[in-house]
Amino acid sequence: MERTGPFLFLVVLLFAAGIGTALYRNSVVGLPFFPGTQQQVWEIEARIEYTATAPLTQVRLTLPPTQSKYQLLRESTASSGFGVHIESKAQRQAIWSKRNATGTQLLFYRLNLLEDPEFLVDDQPPRGAQAPDWVDPYATAARDVLQRVLPETADARSLAEQLASTLRRRPPEQNVALLLDRYPPAQLMTALLNAADVPARTVSVLGLEDGIRRERLARYTQFWDGEHWVLLDPISGLLPPDADRLLWQTDAPSVLEVTGGQGSTVTFAMIRQVRSALETAVANDSLNFSLYSLPVAEQGMFKLIMLLPIGALVVVFMRLVVGLKTSGTFMPILLALSFLQTELAPGVISLLLVVILGLLLRTYLSALNLLLVARIATLVILVIGIISVVSILSYRLGLIGGLTISFFPMIILAWTIERMAILWEEEGPREVLVQGSGSLLVAILAYGLMQWSLMKHLAFNFPELHLCVLAMVLLLGRYKGYRLSELVRFAPFYNVPELDDLDRP
Repeated sequence: MERTGPFLFLVVLLFAAGIGTALYRNSVVGLPFFPGTQQQVWEIEARIEYTATAPLTQVRLTLPPTQSKYQLLRESTASSGFGVHIESKAQRQAIWSKRNATGTQLLFYRLNLLEDPEFLVDDQPPRGAQAPDWVDPYATAARDVLQRVLPETADARSLAEQLASTLRRRPPEQNVALLLDRYPPAQLMTALLNAADVPARTVSVLGLEDGIRRERLARYTQFWDGEHWVLLDPISGLLPPDADRLLWQTDAPSVLEVTGGQGSTVTFAMIRQVRSALETAVANDSLNFSLYSLPVAEQGMFKLIMLLPIGALVVVFMRLVVGLKTSGTFMPILLALSFLQTELAPGVISLLLVVILGLLLRTYLSALNLLLVARIATLVILVIGIISVVSILSYRLGLIGGLTISFFPMIILAWTIERMAILWEEEGPREVLVQGSGSLLVAILAYGLMQWSLMKHLAFNFPELHLCVLAMVLLLGRYKGYRLSELVRFAPFYNVPELDDLDRP
């Protein structure tokens, strides 16, 4: 008695392992499920320039937080004679140091950011609003502005929008004009929101625009709306989540600190590039546990090997479910691999030519009464000769497609010719035609599936999906129903009247 429970558990386990691993590698590593997927990548370069006033000099550049809608792919620095390291604190900093520095110094920091709308941002909630340090008459002016705006608002967002609208109004109100004379717009907006018990902070933001050079950071306000941090430009108002703005500095450290130098400036240049998502994922795979870690020659070999399970699944389906007969169990897979090298039309023509010539020569060999081993070895030599002659004639006639005939497995061809010859003698030419055409049809179907760009992409980049192929082969291996071809064989019985009808007068 068959035990179906453990078998079904094994099948489900294989499906779960294959699909689960593929989903993990897609979401964490970033491997795309579809070939040709493109991604937008920003390449940003920060240029620091200053004049050294002391032999010992040190430069600190605050780096953008890693938790943003832009995923950090890689970063690098370029600085002649400087030692550099990245310090991770509340906000990361790149620190350059040098002894015996004289004259103008140039430092560069470069990073690549992936523009990924689905990248999760882990917003950390603030501890609370910081009470601003007002002094009169500015404290009175700020209180009057808030008393007028607060009744017209319902939450943090509406309050921020109303305050931004008040600051943009021209001519400004008397209290607003007084405050703007003392505080920059972003700093004033932050102080007003904090005074209304809305957590806010003044941040430095880099506007992203393709091909821009000598760009500088802008000062914005960022406030907590109860769930997320929201960027606010005091001039234009709330920024949408998809705005091309990179949050560069959020916490206490200033953007640039220079010790032992003067006249320091930091400017930014940027370009937007379209890159292959597959190349980006492979380059940033920290585990590096994939077929791409192999040497290039072995990668090319595995691109073909990983297609074999797909061909095996086609053969199993066509033989067990459709009921198609083939000459040899898995010979169609090898033919399909050969078609991948030769292309379909030249491959089929070359195959038929070799098999027909081989059968004619095999007819002569049968009259020599050779033993099986000697006959197979003779066929191998003759097949090599046929392939060589066809290749030379094709080249002389300018038919370059004929040269690809050498990709066919010669031993398999010789054995196939021998089997067809024996089948001809025992079963007749009809059976040879049935099995030969069946083998060719299965090989063409397997070639079509193995040639599909999506299938080639998944087979090589997600080899764990072969566990799902294995599960499907196991399920097909338990199939014991009628083949589809048997429906044609038993078709005459469909019109036979039932026995009850025959008994009636």
